[in-house]
Amino acid sequence: MGRILLGFILCLILLPLAVLAWLRFGRPPVAVADPPFPYERQIVEIPLNARIDREMPGTPPFQADEGALTAGAQVYSDQCGVCHGFYGKPSSLGASMYPKAPQLWVAHKGSSVVGVSDDPPGETYWKVLNGIRLTGMPQFKGTLTDTEIWQVSLLLANANKPLPPAAVQIVRGEMPAPEAAPSATEPAPSSK
Repeated sequence: MGRILLGFILCLILLPLAVLAWLRFGRPPVAVADPPFPYERQIVEIPLNARIDREMPGTPPFQADEGALTAGAQVYSDQCGVCHGFYGKPSSLGASMYPKAPQLWVAHKGSSVVGVSDDPPGETYWKVLNGIRLTGMPQFKGTLTDTEIWQVSLLLANANKPLPPAAVQIVRGEMPAPEAAPSATEPAPSSK
């Protein structure tokens, strides 16, 4: 009985030491082109989904109206499009990341879901606010305002629905029509 107990204790000590030695001196897959760890997706997704479910906010503080969606499209263009692509223009940068950055204007195969339009806006809000470690997804806390994060979250939740023309133009990576600039004969607005 004593030998079995000693063997069990040695396993409890040696197994973690062997894993640490493999990480320190071995060749763990750390480059983007390396194959993933065994069960890597499950190990990462389970706690990530549990935390998002626990912490994501409920309903947005405003509706997904034309103004909010257009403002969200501008935030998306400025902050997100480089990795997540534009409508009809996938990102080559996002495709070279590990894991690949999801292309948020591409429909899922055999589905009407576009990007993350099947996620509640609160889930997208949480991901934008906090980022996701080891994925390349940065946190935007301190970079974007709470309103801007909600605007882009609402835009992405409605990516599979008709959007306002100005928002469509922006998510296609086109510059929106500039506001009417004062002509040379009109006086410039006073800055008093």
